[in-house]
Amino acid sequence: MSSSLSRRRLLQATGAAAVASAAGYYLGGSPAHAAIAPVRADIGVSAYPFQLGQVRLTASRWLDNQNRTVNYLRFVNVDRLLYNFRTNHRLSTNGAASNGGWDAPTFPFRTHMQGHFLTAWAQVYALTGDTTCRDKANYMVAEMAKCQANNSAAGFNTGYLSGFAESDFSALEARTLTNGNVPYYCIHKTLAGLLDVWRYMESTQARDVLLRLAGWVDWRTGRLTSQQMQSMLQTEFGGMNAVLADLYQQTGDSRWLTAAQRFDHAAVFNPLAANQDQLNGLHANTQVPKWIGAAREYKATGTTRYRDIATNAWNICVNAHTYVIGGNSQAEHFRPPNAVAGYLSKDTCESCNTYNMLKLTRELFTLDPNRVPLFDYYERAWLNQMIGQQNPADSRGHVTYFTPLNPGGRRGVGPAWGGGTWSTDYDSFWCCQGTGLEVHTTLMDSIYFYNDTTLIVNMFLPSVLNWSQRGITVTQTTSYPVSDTTTLQVTGNVSGTWPMRIRIPGWTTGATISVNGTAQNIPTTPGSYATLTRSWTSGDTVTLSMPMRIVMRAANDNPNVAAVTYGPTVLSGNYGNTALSSLPSLTTSSITRTSNSSLAFTATANGSTVNLGPFYDAHGHNYTVYWNASGQSSNTSRLVNVGSGLVLGIQDMSTADGGRALQWNDSGTADHNWEIITDGTAVRFRNANSGKVLGVRDMSTADNAHVLQWSDNGTADHRWTLLDLGDGTYKIRNANSGKLLGIENSSTTNGAFAVQDSDNGTPDNRWRIVRNSQ
Repeated sequence: MSSSLSRRRLLQATGAAAVASAAGYYLGGSPAHAAIAPVRADIGVSAYPFQLGQVRLTASRWLDNQNRTVNYLRFVNVDRLLYNFRTNHRLSTNGAASNGGWDAPTFPFRTHMQGHFLTAWAQVYALTGDTTCRDKANYMVAEMAKCQANNSAAGFNTGYLSGFAESDFSALEARTLTNGNVPYYCIHKTLAGLLDVWRYMESTQARDVLLRLAGWVDWRTGRLTSQQMQSMLQTEFGGMNAVLADLYQQTGDSRWLTAAQRFDHAAVFNPLAANQDQLNGLHANTQVPKWIGAAREYKATGTTRYRDIATNAWNICVNAHTYVIGGNSQAEHFRPPNAVAGYLSKDTCESCNTYNMLKLTRELFTLDPNRVPLFDYYERAWLNQMIGQQNPADSRGHVTYFTPLNPGGRRGVGPAWGGGTWSTDYDSFWCCQGTGLEVHTTLMDSIYFYNDTTLIVNMFLPSVLNWSQRGITVTQTTSYPVSDTTTLQVTGNVSGTWPMRIRIPGWTTGATISVNGTAQNIPTTPGSYATLTRSWTSGDTVTLSMPMRIVMRAANDNPNVAAVTYGPTVLSGNYGNTALSSLPSLTTSSITRTSNSSLAFTATANGSTVNLGPFYDAHGHNYTVYWNASGQSSNTSRLVNVGSGLVLGIQDMSTADGGRALQWNDSGTADHNWEIITDGTAVRFRNANSGKVLGVRDMSTADNAHVLQWSDNGTADHRWTLLDLGDGTYKIRNANSGKLLGIENSSTTNGAFAVQDSDNGTPDNRWRIVRNSQ
């Protein structure tokens, strides 16, 4: 068992310049523990997360998920997890049985899972002070230290620690590795777990084992030429650049930054630095940890290229490779840009990818806390995929590898891990089971952030924030997303004037904020942060209301394939045990909410009634997330010009690229119907007849440039921001040129062209958005 030293002695032992406050505080009767602060502060950060122990979930579905995972972490036998380490390092297994699945003694990358356990145990200890999790982590670290100490007898080099022979690394370097192993992927997990045990539990033994293993990585990779290293990086290596950059920040030793940068994969980083989407065909979860590493390397060095790589990767992945539930990839691989409807199968949305995209989103938010689409995406993926990833009927919270999106899909059913089957106690140990441990022990880590005295509220969950540095407690009470309202009560030493910034999701309209029942006159524009600055009194209660509505979200590649959303929640159809061979045809105008106390809806599909509910609750039955919505109009709107009263349409109902958009008397045809697709802080308008999106000819920034319909090439001239004028009308501004959609020469004549113009204040720049049906 490793000893836990005081922070003062630890500071002396490590040479750290600063550590977190040693003051203890109690949440729900259990001690929470602050992490050891890194020696080096991150560069470029303007929003900061709270310590894990400062935020706790209160009674809710989300807390239930956390508790089930904690049950498993307290249950699992550590000696079984040590089996492969001990046999590989020539030590006794203490009579323990071996595991199956990805931790079986013959599986190529056995012992990747143990680092996930270390991280999860450490996180639970930081959250609650759980001594069982603490003791399991300490025991595993102590036994790992014994394995490392026996390297000479085992024939390994100093510092090596793994469940497979070091010769796999020799074969990897020579490009002759043929057994399917991904050795550095496993080493990354072990390093990350040891680092978390050191940070969250003050374990100097974890620190020592970590530094010896990192030293081995530095020695091993430092012998290679740049060409050899880049060749080796063709094999999945997890987030080696991320964990070594973290180690540099934690210790201040530049040796670890040098080692981290050896893992900069040029074949992936160079296109992303140039904002080029070359993801098609790449193994998805091989890439996302590298992007997290780029963000960590930016924060370590200030080199803007790293920031650009991480930002561009996020934009490309979220906008062109992501399903409605927030996940990405099919059969573990990225597909062509915007390919969604053609890839609805049993093996969509690998859970690891989504967990790592959440981590990347958090990293980017700390750099740009004004960018609401980051947490609009975070909420979408967190709520609609990751919460439902866990089996609510299993007291140990086992999870799926993929989240099937095929018609008639079902969680927990399928061959091996390929169809969404549940993990097990000892016979699975897939990558997604490992990240599942981490995600369900950090469900609260992104609700609140801060900068100086500013509190940022990003997520709407029943929770308590102990802002101990200021003596302030914030209690959030809500049944969101069942209701559209949340309250935040501020108590404690709240005196003085300071701001609270609250995310106003891009999917809502007409959000309101009140304090103690009094409406506040502050902007609540969708896709922005509302800033509430006041002189606070203990007991002040902030109420946020975010009206929700049904919106059809079309697949990027097919406007006739769409999913149903209600506010942030993706709704799925409950088909019981009925098999589906194709997407049901949904009558979108029939969708009706049937309960005020739950997200229960009915609709008509294929001529029959079907029940709809939150996809995160779609367990124990076959479901569909996407629908055939062809011929339906509830997901489309007409753009009615305020000046002329005419509607925006397409010349001669053209389906060709470049067909001009015009204003016409409303003929009722589909060329006057536009699907409004959320795209970050902007929208795209897709024509229901042609499938083309509204754009600007030649990306012109001049007044009177013609507006046309085009295939979606992803450029900014196809993105439009909606400026709500508060009277039911909007100005529609082009994201590339900054010009407004208007009418040529303020014409009221049938067939006058729609153009982009400077804002002259006339009604021809104003539009009424009329939904075709609800």
